Amino acid sequence: MQTIATKDAVGMRLVQDVTQIIPGEKKGPRFKKGHLIKSEDVPILLSMGKENLYVWTESDDMLHEEAAAEILYQMCASENVYPTDVSEGKIEAKSKVSGLLKVDVERLKKLNSFGEMMIATKPTYFEAEKDQTVAGMRVIPLFIEKEKMNQVVELVGPAPLLEIAPFKFKKVAIVTTGSEIFKGRIKDGFEPVLRKKMAAYPTEIVAVKIVDDQLSMIKEAVNEMLAIADIVLCTGGMSVDADDLTPRAINESADDFVTYGTPVLPGAMFALAYTKTGQAIMGLPGSVIFAKRTVFDLIFPRIMADIPVDFSDIADLGHGGLL
Repeated sequence: MQTIATKDAVGMRLVQDVTQIIPGEKKGPRFKKGHLIKSEDVPILLSMGKENLYVWTESDDMLHEEAAAEILYQMCASENVYPTDVSEGKIEAKSKVSGLLKVDVERLKKLNSFGEMMIATKPTYFEAEKDQTVAGMRVIPLFIEKEKMNQVVELVGPAPLLEIAPFKFKKVAIVTTGSEIFKGRIKDGFEPVLRKKMAAYPTEIVAVKIVDDQLSMIKEAVNEMLAIADIVLCTGGMSVDADDLTPRAINESADDFVTYGTPVLPGAMFALAYTKTGQAIMGLPGSVIFAKRTVFDLIFPRIMADIPVDFSDIADLGHGGLL
């Protein structure tokens, strides 16, 4: 690479994209890397404030920003991720599917601590839509040492930094507990809220059952729903009052009782359990009815993506859990 006055650059090739900014209209490359500069390009370049340009000279020891960006992308590449074309030295990683993004945060930090390169991602467990950008990457200088790129590849290791777990189709059943609803004193407020939330995922609500505040009745309903559904959502009876028996019913109906209680507000009174066949049973706190975002919105996408949740994962929710 060498620097040359723009007026003397005719017949040479650009070493980088040259960006043009027109306020209120566009920002993007006016001339692409490799463009052969012509005499008619000179006035345009000068009008863009480019008195000097970088032009191409080969080097065995250095990588151009585009080649380096490709190396960074390959460190992110996985089954459900695809790249954009490189533009202005940057590549974006996009999702092939609707699913949940998983980022290896510690290894990503190692890369971003190395210097002269960067990868920016959406947060881990971000709900990605098909074709949505989930990461962007580039090196900072126009050229970077090949040896430095080799070192960071070795440091970070071969496993992809990004994975996207696709949402899977699930049959969902709802068990609503409460004498006031069972006896017709009030209408259930949970079902319409849950139907709206389920519509955002590949789900089918296969059954809804309302039961009284009786342990045997709740357990019977949960087990009935487990016979036909992948996920059972239990509403009502999740607090600490004398009539609130849903957490116990979930515990006694499951093979792996993960938690009753989470470090998330709203949503502390949440329960999660699994059967030995992997079906999920969730006890939903009353806040799900009125709060836009609760612990349920943190956990349910993981269930839809077949990402197991254990008690350590629950404990991790405290950081950022004040919703």
